[in-house]
Amino acid sequence: MSVIVFISISLGSIVLYKFYFEKQENRQISRVEPEMQRVSQEVELSLQGKDITKTIEGTINTVVGISKIKNNGTSIFGVDNTSKLGIGTGVIISENGYVLTNEHVVGQKFSSCYITIENGSRYKGTVVWADTGLDLAIVKTELKGLKSIKIGDSDSVKIAQPVYAIGNPIGIEFQRTVTKGIVSGKDRTIRIEENVYMEDLIQTDATINPGNSGGPLINEEGEMIAINSVKISSAEGIGFAIPINIVKPVIERIIEDGSFQEPYLGIFAYDKAVIPYLEDGGNFEKGVYVAQVDLAGPAKNTGLKIGDIITKIDDVEINKMSDLKKYIYTKNPKEEVILTAYRNNKAMEFKITLGTK
Repeated sequence: MSVIVFISISLGSIVLYKFYFEKQENRQISRVEPEMQRVSQEVELSLQGKDITKTIEGTINTVVGISKIKNNGTSIFGVDNTSKLGIGTGVIISENGYVLTNEHVVGQKFSSCYITIENGSRYKGTVVWADTGLDLAIVKTELKGLKSIKIGDSDSVKIAQPVYAIGNPIGIEFQRTVTKGIVSGKDRTIRIEENVYMEDLIQTDATINPGNSGGPLINEEGEMIAINSVKISSAEGIGFAIPINIVKPVIERIIEDGSFQEPYLGIFAYDKAVIPYLEDGGNFEKGVYVAQVDLAGPAKNTGLKIGDIITKIDDVEINKMSDLKKYIYTKNPKEEVILTAYRNNKAMEFKITLGTK
């Protein structure tokens, strides 16, 4: 049965937009997907203990509001050609103006949006990196001297550990709302729509409302361990966040170099958890299942085929797509990698020179 998810950007009316954004006339935007919407974690201010209160107070000013005007056009996600306003959340990841959020909040690379910081000032931002499959994006503003969030280790997350979500549920009137929850599960896979999956997610029981997408999920030390993204709408207390470790190499390179030239492997693969959704996904214990080879990509003439099970890249074991992406993000275009894959229970190696995405 398909999972139903609500879009994580909130819908504000023209009146709301005038009131909260210098009374300028703008219009709403909505992004409705078939049977799904991406959403974000709303959090009630329910803190226990002096120490965690100070931790939250020291973290909350790194959370920003994000607004974007889009035109629906003839998209399957809209019914008319009107432009509408979408409001989401982001988090500052460097003192010189880089903000991490969801791709579905801000759009693809080179898209524009507006960033609202803690004091209410609003600045234009440009998307410098985005990955639709991960639903993550990085936005650059020209601000300097910002306080950035501490980045934690999502691989060390434990089931039932306390976590806190921060964001802008429903709209700017509830900006930087905080709720407490726990880690309910790890390595979750959900189906967004036909043949579209989100994998390797952290599950949490915090309440989720539109507008919180792109906000941080933090641990008790105030470290960001994930970005809030989606929830199941047919049940209470089942929300999902994207582990931060998968995007760490991108963050580090963009902050250090000011840009990130994304290497491209040229394949599309699924985790084992997706296989039950597929008609002919086969049966395997380790690795990832090759579902597609880009005929115009760097893997096209290597001999790699649909149905192969990738278990290693160079000397690194691969059991999840996040493992593969995280490793690829540490490489550069034109570098060579070696994939180890199984076909009919026989191990094979494939040399691939990475392209540019």
